[in-house]
Amino acid sequence: MEDHLKEALEIVKAQAGFRPMTADEIVGMVTGLAAKLCCMTGPAEAEEEPGLGLDPKKAVKEKSVTCLECGKGFKIITKKHLATHELDKAGYLEKHGLKKGTKLIAKELQRNRRKKMTDMKLWERRTKKADKPAKIKKGV
Repeated sequence: MEDHLKEALEIVKAQAGFRPMTADEIVGMVTGLAAKLCCMTGPAEAEEEPGLGLDPKKAVKEKSVTCLECGKGFKIITKKHLATHELDKAGYLEKHGLKKGTKLIAKELQRNRRKKMTDMKLWERRTKKADKPAKIKKGV
């Protein structure tokens, strides 16, 4: 296992040289790659372990959400990404023991979106439009 970890560290080190990465992304990539390298070189009969052994409660962080399947960090885990693991949102949440209504979005992004929506006050615009009487055109 130690060899796999060293190989994963080298790969992630090279990746980090090309693009900026957070500490969470680096840790997630190293653990994910080490697990995949171990499975690739291990016996063929061994069943793939579900997930990476990451704590589901710590997956949703302030600035990122870690996929519990591959260990990658995202701002939002989308349906499209879950489809790459052959899962839907309900299946993903159930598989990892998360509550049914858990949001797969970074806390900061969710807070910013909520603030933006309250600032826009779209519900007030609708009521103003509804209060105005509709103009009826009279035809000839």
